[in-house]
Amino acid sequence: MTISIGDTIPNVKVMMATAAGPEQADTGDLLGQGKIALFSLPGAFTPTCSAKHLPGFIQKADEFKSKGVNKIICMSVNDAFVMQAWAENQGAGDKVAMLADGNGDFARALGLTMDGKGFGMGERAQRFSVVLEDGVVKHLNIEEPGAFDVSSAEHMLGQL
Repeated sequence: MTISIGDTIPNVKVMMATAAGPEQADTGDLLGQGKIALFSLPGAFTPTCSAKHLPGFIQKADEFKSKGVNKIICMSVNDAFVMQAWAENQGAGDKVAMLADGNGDFARALGLTMDGKGFGMGERAQRFSVVLEDGVVKHLNIEEPGAFDVSSAEHMLGQL
């Protein structure tokens, strides 16, 4: 079942990519306090994700902060080492935190997986964005397959 507006974010163990290396985290703790802008994409270093999705949030991080967002978090079904290398490649710095859902457990708990086998990617998280307030879903934007619109930084800023 797909998570919906008004639902509480599920608590799943994930890894965070940090400059000091991978750090285990619980999504309930990570996403349960304050206003969080979480966005998900199919994979690090992939074309749309690298050219548009992540860069939009990095460029507009100050606008999110001015609208009361405590954290911006990028999630992908990749390992923490890949997410850290991608963060460094993209210049994410402290503007966007990188959540590595390496086994896809969090994406499955949200009910937001996609089949990327046709692209050699296996099961991945769908492209989506969500605004959370104290762990509760306030806005949920799920992209149609192959689309990039409602999960963009610009769209989310319009919801805040």
